[in-house]
Amino acid sequence: MRKSGDKTTLQRRVIILEELEKKGQVDVNSLSKALKVSEVTIRNDLRRLEQKNALIRARGGAIKIDRVGIDFTISDKNKQNFAQKKRIGKAAAGLIEPGDTIILDSGTTTMEIAKNLGTTGELTVITNAMNIANQLAEHPEVNVISPGGSLRKNSLSLIGPTAEESFKNYFCDKLFLAVDGFSVTHGLSTPNVEEAHLNRVMISISKQVIVVADSTKFHKRSFAFIADTDDIDVLVTDEGIPEEDQKKLETAGIKVVIA
Repeated sequence: MRKSGDKTTLQRRVIILEELEKKGQVDVNSLSKALKVSEVTIRNDLRRLEQKNALIRARGGAIKIDRVGIDFTISDKNKQNFAQKKRIGKAAAGLIEPGDTIILDSGTTTMEIAKNLGTTGELTVITNAMNIANQLAEHPEVNVISPGGSLRKNSLSLIGPTAEESFKNYFCDKLFLAVDGFSVTHGLSTPNVEEAHLNRVMISISKQVIVVADSTKFHKRSFAFIADTDDIDVLVTDEGIPEEDQKKLETAGIKVVIA
């Protein structure tokens, strides 16, 4: 970050937005030190920039706003917030009990769950993600069920009517659902309409719905609506979740696990 002496308010906010563009997120403490102003001043800058829809405030800082319809590939997503996803995957795997039948939705965070099933015991995993099925193929205690369907290359997932009809034949203990957008007001969302429709089928056949999403997904709305937050039971995320959102979710009876 470039250092600052006595910057005007406008110059200071331009620097904040430049940092957001480069890093995807900023924190109040670092900005305060680099720009040589108080944390109160930085918080006021972030509040003003949020009012102009230039960023989203999160606990201790702010995150970048992305465009609604972007549909990243798996390889692109693997580069985003990888440390948080690893922690979330490990924490989510800890919610699985021996003998469970679970659904692992497609996504880089759900892949981290699959990587942490080594000592869980006997499980049945239903997944529409080809990379996750491949990850679990040689696991001695995991029975893998994969539906048919059309391959969506960006997510390496099987979608469409064939996949939906296949899922309707099952009933499972836990669904682990990855999302691209999470809004307490507007619900869960993803860039692809067919994927969203399949996710709704997954929710309908699951006793417990567990969403895995790092904090950069908050206050985002992707193109296709999946479900309201009322449809979920547990959220596994990281410490960057906006405090107000965490309180609202817990008040609504949703368990929030911070990884």
